[in-house]
Amino acid sequence: MNTLRADFFDQGKAQSTSDDPDTRALSNCWLCKAPVDYIAEPHSTDDSHNLDHYYIVRDYPELEEDVDNFRHSHRLCNLNRGTRAPSLGLGDAVADWW
Repeated sequence: MNTLRADFFDQGKAQSTSDDPDTRALSNCWLCKAPVDYIAEPHSTDDSHNLDHYYIVRDYPELEEDVDNFRHSHRLCNLNRGTRAPSLGLGDAVADWW
C-alpha cells in the first residue's frame, strides 16, 4: 500500500504541473476542487496531499488497494469527511427570483 500511495502522490504532483488545465484539475482535491499543495510532505499540513478512498475502506475493505478507488484530497478535507459520504454539492443555486 505504501508503494501505491507514493505512486498516486507522484501522479498527482505530475498532473498539477501540466500545461493542460483539464489534466491539472485532476490533481485538485476531489472534495473541494481547490489545488492541493504538492510541495509539502503528504499528511503534513491541512492543504497537503492525502489519499482518499471514494468507497470508504471500513465498508469496502476489498477496495483499499484498488487505484480506481483512490482520490486526491487535502488532508483537512479528508479528515472532515471522515467516514461519511462526500458532500460534493449539486451545483450552483438558482437565484431566489427564479
